Amino acid sequence: MSFEWPWQYNFPPFFTLQPNVDTRQKQLAAWCSLALSYCRHHKLYTLDVMEAQESPVFNNKKIERKLSMEAIQVVFEELRKKGNLEWLDKNKSRCLVMWRRPEEWGKLIYQWVSKNGMVNSVFTLYELSNGDDTEGEGMLSFRAQEKDCVRHLNRKYDKRKIAIISYCMQFCF
Repeated sequence: MSFEWPWQYNFPPFFTLQPNVDTRQKQLAAWCSLALSYCRHHKLYTLDVMEAQESPVFNNKKIERKLSMEAIQVVFEELRKKGNLEWLDKNKSRCLVMWRRPEEWGKLIYQWVSKNGMVNSVFTLYELSNGDDTEGEGMLSFRAQEKDCVRHLNRKYDKRKIAIISYCMQFCF
């Protein structure tokens, strides 16, 4: 299945940050949605900032337009504010892109655990991401992001519902 580009992607002004505040907010929301959709579709969860400008998501060769490095940084900062991006180094040259925020993963996992009668159970990350019971539950995309996402779940999700034993990567609900 090929990636479906939004209509804005073929609209040249989309590749220039707009000066009007309202227009820019809508534009950034569209860029964030596009970046997350593209990364999810292609199962990308880390990005190199220097390589991003040449990536198809920020470089439309068909209309010969690319987002500037400064504008890419603005989009990344917006994703960070929303909880969908975390920098992997102090220089902000590589980032972790989270298609779902850790809180969303936590809710999804807890719903799955409750639905399958596994509350107060202990199970491994492997069982959660590769078990037969997870097929068709929205957990398939968790597989690609699992290791990077797990450390965020422990920090950000309601501690009364989930505990992550990081030594052996087990979940306790």
